[in-house]
Amino acid sequence: MSLGKAVRLALQDAAAPGKAETMRAYMRSDMPFLGVQAVPRRAALRKVFAEHRLDSAPEWRRAVLSLWREAEYREERYAAVELSGYHLYREFQTLYTIPMYEEMIVSGAWWDLVDELATHRIGGLLAAYPDSMRPLMLEWAHDDDLWKRRTAILCQNRFKSRTDTALLYACIEPSLSDNDFFARKAIGWALREYAKTRPEEVIRYVKAKGLTGLSRREALKNLPVA
Repeated sequence: MSLGKAVRLALQDAAAPGKAETMRAYMRSDMPFLGVQAVPRRAALRKVFAEHRLDSAPEWRRAVLSLWREAEYREERYAAVELSGYHLYREFQTLYTIPMYEEMIVSGAWWDLVDELATHRIGGLLAAYPDSMRPLMLEWAHDDDLWKRRTAILCQNRFKSRTDTALLYACIEPSLSDNDFFARKAIGWALREYAKTRPEEVIRYVKAKGLTGLSRREALKNLPVA
């Protein structure tokens, strides 16, 4: 049995169909849900991935994209995202994965799919290959596509003291004039994460740039600032 078929069967077995419509409505998804919640989904997928090992990086990338492109239910796209980060394939996380992740980010175009890719996959590549990834993130920060810009803003969310401050601000600033909720939320979220390491610097930046509304509230959420 192929990996893709095994994934689909495992998801169907774990489904609670009565929850499917509520999950779809919450996520505002055009793609239907099976009704598989996160905990049973991850357990089912771990078992399938362990039983269907992939021997090479090209085979792994093909498997991820096959799950993604052929998905009929949203949980199948979640499976593609999880396969892309499965621990047995950590060594496959190289610059060759960028076209795959870019396709998933642009066609996924919603936070439940994009944010994991931004903070873990693209962030991981930035940490491993800063000389190549930094200019790419600067390019994405100016892209017309909202989700590529959001990815550029969020890609350092887990970096803490390793955050490249200049890159963070350079990725934020092209979106400062964007009133889209997901752009504003990303700016605030990225700054809030950075504030855990350098709160005074985030306060300074928010004031210097005159951030207001959602971005300001999110950035200063955990800080003693009026």
